[in-house]
Amino acid sequence: MAAPGPGEYFNVGSHVSCLTCLGQRLQGEVVAFDYQSKMLTLKCAPSSGKPNLNDVVLINLAYVSEVDIISDRTETPPPLASLNVNKLANRARTEKEDKLSQAYAISAGVSVEGQQLFQTIHKTIKDCKWQEKNIIVMDDVVIAPPYQVENCKGKEGSALSHVRKIVEKHFRDVESQKSVQRPQAQQTQKDSTLSS
Repeated sequence: MAAPGPGEYFNVGSHVSCLTCLGQRLQGEVVAFDYQSKMLTLKCAPSSGKPNLNDVVLINLAYVSEVDIISDRTETPPPLASLNVNKLANRARTEKEDKLSQAYAISAGVSVEGQQLFQTIHKTIKDCKWQEKNIIVMDDVVIAPPYQVENCKGKEGSALSHVRKIVEKHFRDVESQKSVQRPQAQQTQKDSTLSS
């Protein structure tokens, strides 16, 4: 490995090229380097092809056979952007609540179909929660097992109508996915029969 020796390091902002032990060439700008763990973080060209994005790659230098410094940056790197800690804390709290909700549904014995429907509704309407095995949406609509359109109960109005449309679309999408998967599974079965 041509990685840094004792006391050596990569400067933030330098451009480097690495050859992994799998023969993959990675090239990009050094974002961070931890000498103790030999971890290098590179900002690389986007694999998506979108010009305003970058890929960030973590590289364990123990698995790199060659490192070439294309251009070294000697001046002090620009200061790091400030973080909106409140926004990050709110996002972490929301994610934690979502995961706890999923765990609750699993522990309550909710069917996979019910869990999938909950996730679909939650993408559109954040105000939904579990109450035992029932899905409660905006405290106005209750969806009981087996979670079909006819199981949506609540005061007639736009909220109930909207939730019913989401449930209807969810099951249409699930059915269309199944109809696409069936022919593929049948073709795979035919192919394996022919090769036997």
